[in-house]
Amino acid sequence: MPFQIGFPGIFIALDRYTKDLVRGSFASSGRLPDWFPEIGTVKGIVSEDELRWSRYFRVDKKLRTTLRGSPDDIFQLDDGSFHIVDYKTARFTEAQDALYPMYDVQLNGYAYIAEATGHVPVSGLSLIYFEPQTETTRGKRAGAPATGAWLEFRATRKKVPLAAQGRIPALLARAREIFDLKTVPAGVADCKNCERVENFLKVAR
Repeated sequence: MPFQIGFPGIFIALDRYTKDLVRGSFASSGRLPDWFPEIGTVKGIVSEDELRWSRYFRVDKKLRTTLRGSPDDIFQLDDGSFHIVDYKTARFTEAQDALYPMYDVQLNGYAYIAEATGHVPVSGLSLIYFEPQTETTRGKRAGAPATGAWLEFRATRKKVPLAAQGRIPALLARAREIFDLKTVPAGVADCKNCERVENFLKVAR
């Protein structure tokens, strides 16, 4: 929960470094880095200013909801369509697989917003995992004392099915229902965060 766990500074640095590498390569050569997974022929990258949460949003007047997001990158392909990606600095393990439903909604939420910001049509969604390569021969990648140690990351793509219209409106409607309740709904079984919220509310009362 936000009040429980902060976002480690190292991930902020890696996120910034990744975006700088990708955008720097495209700016200098007109193509993505050679190590970037294949997503099609890219002819442009949406500016970072357009992807800020203050500009990347969609309002539903009927539901009285606003959905905001800040995609890591949106690429325009040579056919004019857009491909949305989200970068994850992690190995794709069973633990990450358990988080996939959340990432699925995250990317489809971005695609839903894209319909309102003019980045249409969206033709693809991808999770790009930057997996640390730690299985190495002793000393092979340790680096000399003068240069320090270094760690290689390998980019792996996981496709995410595009289903924004079929899922996001229903989730927004459910969020509106919960928000309009007069009392906090009961938490689901074995939900630790639900227990923490309940304890927090008890203290607040």
